[in-house]
Amino acid sequence: MDYAQTLQYLYNQLPMYQRVGQAAYKADLNNTLALDDYFGHPHSTFRTIHVAGTNGKGSVSHSLAAILQSAGYKTGLYTSPHLKDFRERIRVNGQMITENAVVDFVACHKTILEDLQPSFFEMTVAMAFDWFRTQKVDVAIVEVGMGGRLDSTNIITPDLSVITNIGLDHTAFLGSTLAAIAGEKAGIIKPGIPVVIGERHPQTAPVFTARAQELASELVFAEDRFEVTWAANTIGRQQIFNINSQEVLRYKDLEFALLGHYQRKNILTILAAVELLVRGGYSLFESALRAGLSDVSGLTGLMGRWQEIGHNPLMVVDTGHNEHGVREVVAQIQATPHQKLHIVWGMVNDKDPKSVLGLLPKEAIYYFTRASIPRSLDENVLLEHAQQAGLNGQSYGNVAEAMAAAKKNAGVNDLIFIGGSTFIVADAL
Repeated sequence: MDYAQTLQYLYNQLPMYQRVGQAAYKADLNNTLALDDYFGHPHSTFRTIHVAGTNGKGSVSHSLAAILQSAGYKTGLYTSPHLKDFRERIRVNGQMITENAVVDFVACHKTILEDLQPSFFEMTVAMAFDWFRTQKVDVAIVEVGMGGRLDSTNIITPDLSVITNIGLDHTAFLGSTLAAIAGEKAGIIKPGIPVVIGERHPQTAPVFTARAQELASELVFAEDRFEVTWAANTIGRQQIFNINSQEVLRYKDLEFALLGHYQRKNILTILAAVELLVRGGYSLFESALRAGLSDVSGLTGLMGRWQEIGHNPLMVVDTGHNEHGVREVVAQIQATPHQKLHIVWGMVNDKDPKSVLGLLPKEAIYYFTRASIPRSLDENVLLEHAQQAGLNGQSYGNVAEAMAAAKKNAGVNDLIFIGGSTFIVADAL
């Protein structure tokens, strides 16, 4: 099989949560542990940093990888889902795993895959760890897929655990309250291993504090350590910050390549993580920190975070999709100068659209659509929900049609925003 045939085989053979939803979710580590044993525990051959959270874990993971690369570490990066190419999930120093490596992995290990029938995610974690061992990485940033406690990545013993924040997402699997979800995310905290929590919340902070105390793990809330005291955008399309630590200026004119106001929260998490890594023996000088943060996408290939894909009119994509993420996106839209607002929007069919649709701007012109995966919510059903929420627009059969209609209707000073799910962004890109 060639690369395309191999991917098609994997999509058909292994249940994939991003495509089919709940049927692909496995609430135990049995397959992961069996695969890990089969491959000879590859994750034990390199250092790891584990990143979980409802929102922001992708930005934080890529940023930490960029900083480590800039400091000279050969750095693996495992993230999910992918936007354009499956290989985005597995990178070493920003370079995706090769097509030949994907083909060879499946060809060599087809028997175990067919016998064990792991989920697509379980298989991908095994492939990533095997590739990182083959490439002899120094350290790997490992992003959790969902939750933490029962996530396939949770077989590692990292040098640092990071939990960005907690929001109501994947409630069918993780629990219906913030405290319950925090309990699942807290499952990545390991005995004696320090942990950074990005945002302090009254419902979740006690969960993390109790878990850290139980495991004798140092706990740091990022917003207790750092504070953004000034922020602006540079002419070169960067964000720039002054950041205090304990009321003393710690970083002046710190440039961050990722746009979006929500990155002002992520930057604090990143800085707290770097501080603990340095204390743990990593050589991360400020020059590497600044170099990594100023070129995150260039170094790691990150896409889909308030990413500008066109101008005159300005076209932006963002993967924010749950209530917490959409609130941040709407705030960013409102802070972006424009005349008329056009929104291309689609969602998945296993989430309640009402809570999210109620957050969207009423004045926008909407182009409701569906992504090219089975799990997409029908665009006409979405339109009905949207009309009940007081939103006005039309439905379109695919993302390309919706984007074309938005571009046709938009003036040069308008804003076209494209989002609602990771898969809408994937199709847009």
